[in-house]
Amino acid sequence: MSAAEAGVLDLRDEARAVELELDTYPDDLRGPAIGTWCGRMLNEYGSAGVFEALAAQLEETGFGEELARECLGFASEERRHGVLCGAVVEALGGSARAQTRAQAPFPAHPDAPPRAAVLRNVIHVCCMSETVAVSLIGAERLEMPEGPLRELLTGIYADEIGHARFGWRLLDAVGPSLTEAERNAVEAYLPVAFAHLEHHELLHLPLRQPPPDGDQLGLCAGSDARELFYDTLSSVIRPGLARFFKPDRVGEAHQVDEAHRVV
Repeated sequence: MSAAEAGVLDLRDEARAVELELDTYPDDLRGPAIGTWCGRMLNEYGSAGVFEALAAQLEETGFGEELARECLGFASEERRHGVLCGAVVEALGGSARAQTRAQAPFPAHPDAPPRAAVLRNVIHVCCMSETVAVSLIGAERLEMPEGPLRELLTGIYADEIGHARFGWRLLDAVGPSLTEAERNAVEAYLPVAFAHLEHHELLHLPLRQPPPDGDQLGLCAGSDARELFYDTLSSVIRPGLARFFKPDRVGEAHQVDEAHRVV
């Protein structure tokens, strides 16, 4: 498979091999859709490296080969998602080739005990980012008419559910046995994780209205997506974390987003 080299991700061959066929759309709809799906191609493919690093951390910290292998499977799924998003770009008349974005190094969290370092990343990646992805993709899928694009998105959606559940399942398994030092280390990181999540999501959910009939190509109103993002924080992520960490601490971490809620 093509890889990102010299700052460019080229998935044209793999994307064309999917042989996705879509209807013909007007330029005012097709252009924004190409840009949106190209961005998704970069995000999905880039997420593979995150899961590979998390798999290595899980194994090195003694969480076992089985969990590490599961995480490596997620990396493969994310690369496939990137190819599928590229297939949408190609089917719309675009090119599944784009400049890559600089990615921050995977955090090792040397200031935290080993298990807490792992949980910091698992919470950030799976319990937060992937849980938000499930909400946003699920809503987008419901707005999309039946057809090949909705079928493609349904497959991605199913994988993202697995990624999110992995994090919550691991937290359920480890959370009750955390030492005071481990719990404190995770709680200290929650404000950082929430702030990073909000910055990332708002960056990719601009306040703009999609073209008419944009929902058939996965183009949603930014205000609606932001509202769903904040609802997911309030109704899923915050109470989920409050089962193991001080509710007032989770609440403090959560306050960073409330001031920017779109109503």
